[in-house]
Amino acid sequence: MYDALLFLSFGGPEGLDEVRPFLENVVRGRGVPPERLDAVEEHYKHFDGVSPINARNRELIAALRERTDLPVYFGNRNWHPLVEDTVAEMTRDGIRNALVFATSAYGGYSACRQYDDDIARARAAVAGAPTLTKLRHFFDHPLFVQVNADAIRAVMIDGARVVFTAHSVPTAADAAAGVPAEGGHRYSRQVAEAARLVAGELGLAEYDVVWQSRSGPPQVPWLEPDVVDHIEALHEKGVEAVVVSPIGFVSDHVEVVWDLDNEAAEKAAELGMGFARAATAGPDPRFADMVVELMAEHLAEAPPRALGGVPSAGCTVDGAPCAVDCCLPAKRPAR
Repeated sequence: MYDALLFLSFGGPEGLDEVRPFLENVVRGRGVPPERLDAVEEHYKHFDGVSPINARNRELIAALRERTDLPVYFGNRNWHPLVEDTVAEMTRDGIRNALVFATSAYGGYSACRQYDDDIARARAAVAGAPTLTKLRHFFDHPLFVQVNADAIRAVMIDGARVVFTAHSVPTAADAAAGVPAEGGHRYSRQVAEAARLVAGELGLAEYDVVWQSRSGPPQVPWLEPDVVDHIEALHEKGVEAVVVSPIGFVSDHVEVVWDLDNEAAEKAAELGMGFARAATAGPDPRFADMVVELMAEHLAEAPPRALGGVPSAGCTVDGAPCAVDCCLPAKRPAR
């Protein structure tokens, strides 16, 4: 009954002239101060204004096209190809009932419900748009766990502390992640569960979960500790080396390569610590295999594979939320 796959991602600029408009799209309505945008814009200049995310997504889409007979379309939230334009293209092509893979493993407003909003907005903009069914969270899928574990193995330093990192969000947003009956915090709980599963695959008794890339006003509390601050704290405890796993991210983009490969790596070097950064999961062929498995849950009624014990959701139709009051957006702070 499904006749296409929509690959839905965050988006990224591919030239210096695109950076500022892209960043303004990302933070629209969030009260992020202009000086924060100035700082992030400088990060992009180190890469000639090109985020790796679109190239990595195109590689993953190519891998998916090798694994499925369905046409695969590419749409983004914040930059071209924009999801509204892609859904219009799908409609012109006669697509009626598509699956949607969103490039986030987790729940929460930014990680999940905002993709529902993207779907609803795109459908509202296009007359006769296809039905769009979003695939579920995959933070505890066996292949996601295996890929992240092997990425750590590939760069492991003897005696290093393994540190898992994901994008920070305001603590209020994390508290609202999931449904109220679960007590919220679905995002941070799922990140912690993914880290636990990967650590278990590696046989690690000790590891850390930290956060990165906060962007909001300083008076708003966000999930902590920050990865760079944590490296410094580990140094003070006598830890001599650290391996960072960006488990919160599907593929490299500027926040990964700047915050980890530059800022975190430079802090470790300054402190005389060994440092390595594990690869993100997306380029591994098993990640594309996992997406095909998620599709098969709908195409062939394949049983879902999941290892974790933390509540999971994310499968929605036409942008409807998973449940009433699920992952409500956090209110902006009063000025």
